[in-house]
Amino acid sequence: MRGDAPDRRRRRLVTLAVLATCALLLVDLVGGPGPGVLRRGAATVLGPLERVLAPSGRASEDELRRDNEDLQNALRQAEVAGREASELSALMASPATAGARVVPARVVGVAAPGPQGVVRLTIDVGSRDGIDVDRTVVAAGGLVGRVSSVAPWTSDVLVVGGPDVVIGARVGAAGALATVSGATVAATDRAPGELGLALVQTGTLAVGDDVRTLGSVDGRPFVPGVLVGQVTAVEPQRGRLAPSGTVQPAVDVGTLSVVGVLLSPPRATPRPAATGGAR
Repeated sequence: MRGDAPDRRRRRLVTLAVLATCALLLVDLVGGPGPGVLRRGAATVLGPLERVLAPSGRASEDELRRDNEDLQNALRQAEVAGREASELSALMASPATAGARVVPARVVGVAAPGPQGVVRLTIDVGSRDGIDVDRTVVAAGGLVGRVSSVAPWTSDVLVVGGPDVVIGARVGAAGALATVSGATVAATDRAPGELGLALVQTGTLAVGDDVRTLGSVDGRPFVPGVLVGQVTAVEPQRGRLAPSGTVQPAVDVGTLSVVGVLLSPPRATPRPAATGGAR
């Protein structure tokens, strides 16, 4: 316990030194005495503190170095926590999660990237959090991918653009049906990270068109209406019945810290029949 007293005293003195330095800087900023006066003031205030804080040479320097490392680590942890809090807030306010039950998760692992970039993420929620396979995974900007495997406390996510992810989609205001994947469907090579898109019917395709998920039965693996990305190029049809193009994903999965897993309940109410015919 006696050994703790010098440490506490040293920390208090460090704090006083910092406060004194800030006060001198503030005086300088608001137009106080000249630099000579400030230097003399600093020497008067900080000189005795320096002698007290360094009574034992190398040992004191090592202690200060460790304290500095601890402060730097704490600052980095605070920055990470702040970034994750900001991403979580944006996720819960996003159209991608509107009206949905969401399980927030942190990205804790990334598989080795392929030609199209990151193809699989590991997140820190699993079966004990209510997660099962083929759930939609989103970020604030839009679609991330689908859950492919689940452990008690973690899950793997196959991301948009990976070789095993094909998305049924609607394109533009007209809602033309299309498929989106990492496979090459365009006549020219795509930029890294871009997706291939092919309409499955005759129609028009324009740069800037939004591409959104078509939706799956019971919302698995994809719920409807989530933004996949925007069309960035349209390829000449060259004898094909339907146009094709490229899509820039709405989410850069390589920079994610926080995602959300959507828990869509299965449909339990029969859909009523209707009688057709004009009146």
